[in-house]
Formats: sequence, structure tokens, C-alpha cells
Amino acid sequence: MKPWIMRPMFLTLLAAGQAHAQSLPPSVTQEARTLPGLSQSGEIIMDRAGIPHIYAANARDGFFLQGYAVARDRLWQIDLWRKRGLGRLTASFGPSYVEQDRAARLLLYRGDMAAEWNAYPSDAKAWTESFVAGINAYILETERGHQKLPIEFVATGTRPERWEADDVVRIRSNALASNLTSEVARARALCGGDVKLEPLRRRLEPATDVKIPQGLDPCSIPQAVLDTFTLGTTDVKFDGKVLVMARHDHESQEGSNNWVIGPERSATGRPILANDPHRAQSIPNLRYLSHIDTPELKLAGAGEPALPGISFGHNGEIAWALTIFAIDQQDLVVNDAKVALKTVRETIEIKGQASQEVVLKFSADGPILYEDPATQRSFALRTTWSQPGGSAYFNAAWAFQAKSWDAFLVARNHWGAPPLNLLYADQKGDIGWAPGGFVPIRKTGDGLLPVPAGDAYNWTGLLDPKRMPVQHNPKEGFIATANERNVPAGYPHFLALEWADPSRATRIHEVIRSKPKFGIADAMALQNDVTSPFARRTVALLKDLKGRSQAEVSALSLLAGWDGSMGVDSAAAALFEIWVGRFVGESAVKHVVPEAARATFGRPPAISVIPVLEAGSLLGADPAQKRGEILLESLGLAWAEAERLLGQDARQWRWGSLHVADFKPALPIPGRDGERRVGPFPIGGSGTSPNATSWTGDYKFASGPSVRLVIDVGAWDNSMVINNPGQSGDPASPHYRDLFPLWASGRYVPFVWTRARVLQEAEHVIHVTPGR
Repeated sequence: MKPWIMRPMFLTLLAAGQAHAQSLPPSVTQEARTLPGLSQSGEIIMDRAGIPHIYAANARDGFFLQGYAVARDRLWQIDLWRKRGLGRLTASFGPSYVEQDRAARLLLYRGDMAAEWNAYPSDAKAWTESFVAGINAYILETERGHQKLPIEFVATGTRPERWEADDVVRIRSNALASNLTSEVARARALCGGDVKLEPLRRRLEPATDVKIPQGLDPCSIPQAVLDTFTLGTTDVKFDGKVLVMARHDHESQEGSNNWVIGPERSATGRPILANDPHRAQSIPNLRYLSHIDTPELKLAGAGEPALPGISFGHNGEIAWALTIFAIDQQDLVVNDAKVALKTVRETIEIKGQASQEVVLKFSADGPILYEDPATQRSFALRTTWSQPGGSAYFNAAWAFQAKSWDAFLVARNHWGAPPLNLLYADQKGDIGWAPGGFVPIRKTGDGLLPVPAGDAYNWTGLLDPKRMPVQHNPKEGFIATANERNVPAGYPHFLALEWADPSRATRIHEVIRSKPKFGIADAMALQNDVTSPFARRTVALLKDLKGRSQAEVSALSLLAGWDGSMGVDSAAAALFEIWVGRFVGESAVKHVVPEAARATFGRPPAISVIPVLEAGSLLGADPAQKRGEILLESLGLAWAEAERLLGQDARQWRWGSLHVADFKPALPIPGRDGERRVGPFPIGGSGTSPNATSWTGDYKFASGPSVRLVIDVGAWDNSMVINNPGQSGDPASPHYRDLFPLWASGRYVPFVWTRARVLQEAEHVIHVTPGR
């Protein structure tokens, strides 16, 4: 038994004689379940990492058992996801959530459901019906007293609701589309500001002069215009037992890495595919690992627990991975009083009170997010997710049975949301890159600012997906993406102007190119690499500066010669993150932006500030002097802040003392919070290292790799994975936190494929038979 394994003590050990019992290790526990809705007998083998390996007689039973397994591990999480997305929080939690429910309903898919299902593979609806039937089967067991409800339901006095297949695809507010929030931030910054200062506020690629759309007054965009959108897209958080509405920052720090190594560069002689999506961290995690094995469908990978199948992984023939590809899929449309609005009235059920009617309004462009009573203007969201086939990640279903590059391109051609870099590898040795996502064709403009309603700024359709770029078996022998601008030179179609800083991609390419042969261990090491090219680049600006105070002198000395490694034990990393995260942007605004425009300009991120300091074009008559003032002033402030946070002795500073992972469930439960907390644990990395981690205002770890997956393509049993902090959302389960120390220290568990290896890794078996 592996040293990290904790054996379950709460499962029933059945007598020998069950199917395959002779091939199971003696430590494996077993139970039997009779499940209504299942067509034939099957089994769920839970391995020692809590990953379900599902064996079923057909694909529909496979998805049924996946739904059952997900509900067994994550019922509170998926129930809350559904209630939030459909606008049903108030029915369970009372009147505080009428407005959030209204906001969520505004953002649902409201088109023809037949057209929606026709946008997916022909079997997708049946698969989804089976998946939700599996969830409902587990809910039925809780109602009959055969399973305990998760403690969150008990604490809130609520019950899980039954699912329908349409629920899964109608929810669009998890689509990670852009760039609505940055349009609003840009418009507000330009109210009284100068478009020439935009490169300081937000870096654009390629560099583009911002032009205000004809007829748009940036000052007409009210501060509250995004309140409804934020309510409709945010997670649910709790304060004691009272639900409160969370807010998103206007800039997301979420992103991902992936790369694929061709057989000629691979140490195995086979392709190696690696993926580590970076998302906001929570307990339980956003991702769920699973393996389905049926005669007509086989899958292994990671997905969101409320969706059938997987989002990325492999099917025994091909493998695929994903990262965000920055297609601009949203516009804020400004309507004058003459624009006709459609009114929809819906009834919201309220726990403990009479139901309440709410009014939803729509224009031809989309849902109305805000109405300004002073000006009679309304503001609509125009977005690609209103199109059939725009359900987030659901088009991964097209890849489930793909067996070739050409078949994978068919899957790419159907991809809607979120827009993704899709990487490919197969057993024959082929590798490829095929970004996918709905691309709006704008009649005029570049999507950087809100636009007036009317024909001039309409969308004229969606780009033919066959015109998206592709790369197949490149000469360099590998492909890597990290949300950077990776559009081929000369590509003729407009996609977007806002991309992630290229530092992660730079480091990934640097490491892969440095190795003539690249192996599985190399891939795992690179996913955990904490070196930041951005840090090296930024520190280079300090080379010839002389400190004017002891704080500035000390800061320059600490960063001199630093290699940009954001390790947990690094004092330089702690100072650097405080400096660039808190102070360099503020100092740049103070020295560059006129005082009258600062209130709406915001604090620009360092990844925008540093290129401006390097170029010097916005720094006045003496750029070198102005750059030095900004750098030294901000460094001195950062040193003082580091002393306040970490003490007077800089030799004792550690980045890991500030940057810790400390996961607490959103719902506090008196007397149970200690057992439900996971952490604290020091975490290295930054937003510009391959091990990409962002932090909150107190430097606590906030987002990063939710799952790390490395696939040995063709020798699937060699694949490795880690899911943070564990597969289960039940604190009584050994798989609630068992993967957290492994994840935090860069270790993995096997993600096996063949039945023989699954049985070797087995911990618990659920034998299932059809029933009433």
C-alpha cells in the first residue's frame, strides 16, 4: 500500500464471491447497490486516489454510473451549481437571493432547445439524460434513507433537487467568455482620460490605438452597469448561514498551460500530452476525474462535475488538452430610449414566503443588464453563448469517439465556449493544435469598448470554423500554449486584442527546447516550475539604479542577481510579488496619469506597466529619470510593506510565509469547520511562472492548477494526475483532502487505464444492478 493512502472505514465489506473478487487485493472493500434506471449490471471501482473507474454494459449505463458517482462525491457542490445557474437559490435559501436568481435567469440560454441539442453529437442528449438519471438515483437513495445527505444540506435545512437534461446545457454563466468587463473598465478609464494612456492600463497585442466608437460617450457607462452580470456569473458564498453575494475582480487571473511532445522528441518514443488548467481554487475542486469503460465508449480524464463525460483527457485512441484562447465573444451594447425591449415575467419561488414575480428584459442583442433611469439608456449583453451549441465545455462530446486528427478537427469545428487552444495527440504519433470557439464577425470595430445599438456595430455572423488556424506535426516536434497570443503571422481574421502575458509560454518553450528528449517526469517537473521570465525581465530594469533611501538600497540589493525563481523559501520572491502586485502600478499611475483621470483609471497590472517602462514612450521628456522614480519609489514602499508583514530581518523572509493555500468551505458549520478546512500549506509560483498561482489581497493563494494531468499517449497506464485537494466533497471521506499534500509538493498519482491496473489500484468496489 502506498504511504499516502488512507483506507476507508465507513464502507461495508462484503463476503467473497462478488464478481472479480478473486482478482481484487484483500484490502479492497465492496458493497452492492440496486439502482432504478440502470439497464444492466455494472461496477464502480474506486481507486486509492478516489477516482471512479466505471464499467458498464453500454454508454448510457456508463454515463448513468458517472452521474451516480459524482453525486456520491459532490452532491452539495453540483446541486448548488444547478440552483445558482438556473436561478433557484431563493427556493432553497430564502428571499435574500431574489436578485441573484433574477440575474442568473437573464443569462440562461433561451433559444430553441431542439436547435440546441442538434448542435451536439446525436447521442449527447441521451448521454446527458442518463447522466442526470444517475444523479437522481443517488438523490432517491438519500430520500429513502439509504445514503446520508451531505452535512451542508442538514446545516441549511435544504434538499437536493432533481435534474433534467436541459438543465445541464441551458446554464451559460460558467462559459468564461470575454471581454465584457474589460470593455466597461476601459470606457470608464477613458471618461476624462486620454486614449494614449491605454497601453499603461491594459496591454494589447498587437499594439493598437484605441478608438472610441462613433456615437459612444465613455462617460455614459455607469459604474453599476455590471452589477447584474456579476450577480449572475459569480459563485455562491455564505456568511454563517446567511447567503451573501460575491463579487469578481474585473480582471481574471485564471488561465492554463498545455503542451504536446511529438514522438521524435519524447523520451518514450510516444507523444506526451500535458495539461494543467488554472482556475479559482475551492473545496471541493472545480474538476472531477473519472474513467468510463463500455463496449462502445471509453473515456478517462477531467471534467466539471455537473457535466457528463470529460473536458480533457483521452479515449484510448486519441488524447486532447485545453487552455483558454482569447477570442472576444462579448460586447456591451448601449441602447437609447427608442430601442424596443421585450419583457418576460417569471415567478421566483421563495422558501418560507409567497412567490415573487420578477421582470426580465431583452433587446434584439441580448439580455438587458442595466437600465439608467436618468438617461433612459439600457445596456444589453451581446454574446456568442446565446447561439445553439454554446454550452460551456459541452462540445467536448464531439471528441469522445474521435479516432483521428480529421475527426478531432470536426470536434474543433463545433466548439463554442469557452474559446480554447485544443491540443491533440494519437497513438500513431500525430500531434496538433486546433483552437476552437465561436468567433463573431464585427461589421465595424474591434470589441475594445461598448458600442451603440444599431446596424453600424452589429455582428454579421460567426466565422467559418474551418478558417481557424491549425498546426499539425510541426517540424520543431512539440506545441505549447499558455493563453498567450499565438496566432500565426499573417492570419487574416480578427480574433481578439487582449491576451495573457507570454511569460508562462516563454518559460515552457525554454525548458522543452533545452531537452533533446522530454519525458513524463520532465512534464511533471515543468508543470511545477516556479521560474518567472517576467520577474527576470522586470529586475533587469533595476540594474543601473541607485537607492535614495535605506529601504530602496536594501530592496535593490536583495533583487540584484536574483534568477526569478518564485520558490516558497525565497525572500526575493516575497519582495517581488509585494512590489509588482501592490506598488509598481500605483506609482506608475501617480507619475504618468493626470490627477483628474486617476479615479477611474484603476491600478494597472504589472504586466502592462513594465512594457511601458521599458519602452518609455509615455514617460515624458526624460524617460530614464521618470522610470527610475517609479521603480525606486514603488520598491521603497514594497520594502516597508515586507517589513510590516514579515519582520525587520529580511534574511527570514519567505514567499511561502505569505503565499499559502488554506481552503475553507464556503458554508461555515459551527463545530465542524476544523475537520473541513484543508491547509495551510506554503505555495510557490506566481501568475507568470508555469506553476501559475494568483493571490488575494492578503497574498493567500487564490487560483492555480486545479488538475495536473500528464498522458503517455498509447501507453495509457503510465499517465499521471493530481486533483486538488481531493475527489470528494465529503469531509468524512478519506478522499476529501488526501491529494492536497501531494499537489502542494508537486507529486502525482497513477491515472491507470487497463482493467488489470485498475484492479491493482482498487480501494473500494460498488457492484450495481438494475432495480426499482
